[in-house]
Amino acid sequence: MIEIIVPLITLISLEVILGIDNIIFISILADKLPEEKRAKLRQLGIFLAMFLRLALLALVAWIMKLDKPLFTVLENQISGKDIILLVGGTFLFYKSTVEIYHKTEHDDESKNDGKPAVFRDLLIQILLLDMVFSIDSIITAVGLVKELWIMYAAVVVSVIIMFFASKPISDFISKHPSFKVLALSFLLMIGLTLIAEGLDVHVPKGYVYFAMFFSFLVNVIQLKTTPKSKESTIKE
Repeated sequence: MIEIIVPLITLISLEVILGIDNIIFISILADKLPEEKRAKLRQLGIFLAMFLRLALLALVAWIMKLDKPLFTVLENQISGKDIILLVGGTFLFYKSTVEIYHKTEHDDESKNDGKPAVFRDLLIQILLLDMVFSIDSIITAVGLVKELWIMYAAVVVSVIIMFFASKPISDFISKHPSFKVLALSFLLMIGLTLIAEGLDVHVPKGYVYFAMFFSFLVNVIQLKTTPKSKESTIKE
């Protein structure tokens, strides 16, 4: 029994961590839409992520072939997985950089160079990132467990957790602009990590997520202490 529970909990934790990255990205894109359409984009993006991962699990034999080298560049063997990570990391790096620029340089975030956000275009961007995270998580999952049903169970449970967590996370990011910049910085760092992984430079994910957690904790402390500082200033 323990041989099933431990891998299952490990996989669920992995999927939830990757899911939080997805939720942050989806939440930031959803903010570009009118308020009545945001929840629809979040929910559709999360459910499509689940169906995409379940579909890819059915093609797990093909996905594992993505680890095989296709060609060599500057003594680095490039596989199909590396190409996906490089493209996905570059896309995430670019989107994060653009969003940070608009956040810091423009007052109206709902406009992107005068063009309104289109639901379909945002959904396509979400699917592209879902594909990258899904393939990465599945290859990692195959290295942890052999039973396919455990992978399916981990995906379904993690998506349920993501579904209920998406609105609180999205609302929190929307209400606190400083956390929105921090979230974009997280995505920027994840994009760089994906690029590094695509170039066969292994970056321990524990270090990355610890740095993210520490930065988040500092912002929470600042959020809690800033009102007190203002109140003391007023009293003085």
